[in-house]
Amino acid sequence: MATKRKNPFHQAAQSWDLKRLYADLATANGNKPLTPMEQVHLQGLLCGYSPDEIATKLVKSSDGVKSDLCRTVYSYTKKLLGKDNQELDNWSSIARWLEQAGYKVQLCPSGPQQEGEMILPVETEALIKIVNNNFQRVEIHFRGVTTVSREMLKKMLRDLEAEEE
Repeated sequence: MATKRKNPFHQAAQSWDLKRLYADLATANGNKPLTPMEQVHLQGLLCGYSPDEIATKLVKSSDGVKSDLCRTVYSYTKKLLGKDNQELDNWSSIARWLEQAGYKVQLCPSGPQQEGEMILPVETEALIKIVNNNFQRVEIHFRGVTTVSREMLKKMLRDLEAEEE
C-alpha cells in the first residue's frame, strides 16, 4: 500500500490564493490543470525555496525538479502573465511576478492571539540555546516573506529574555 507523503510546502496556502492561481494557470495552459506534483513544486517556490531545496525536501533529483519547473510552472506562469518572451532571471522571479499580479494575500490574524502565541505565517526555523537561564545564542530563520518586522523580532526577543530572568 502506497503511503501519501506530507507536502512540506503546505504553508503556501496561508500566504497565496492558490485556488485562483491554479485555476488561472490551468486556463493559461489550455484548460489543463496542474498535476499534484506541479502544485507542490509551485508551492515550494512560493515559500521561497530554490529548486535545489525543493528537491532535497521532496527527496528527488535536483536536475529533475529543475527540468520539471522549466517545462511546467515557469512556462505556465510566463503564459499567464504575458511574459512569454521574457527570460526568467532567477527562480525567485516566479513568486515576485505572481505577487505583483495580486496572487499573494494580505495576512491578518483573524482573531485575538492567545497569551504567548505568535502568528508567523511562513515556515520558521529557530534555534535557542539557553545555558543557566541566560541566552547565549538565538537564531531565527524565515523562509519567504513574513509579517513580523525586525523591530518586532527584537522586541519579542527582549520580552523573552525578560520572562526568563
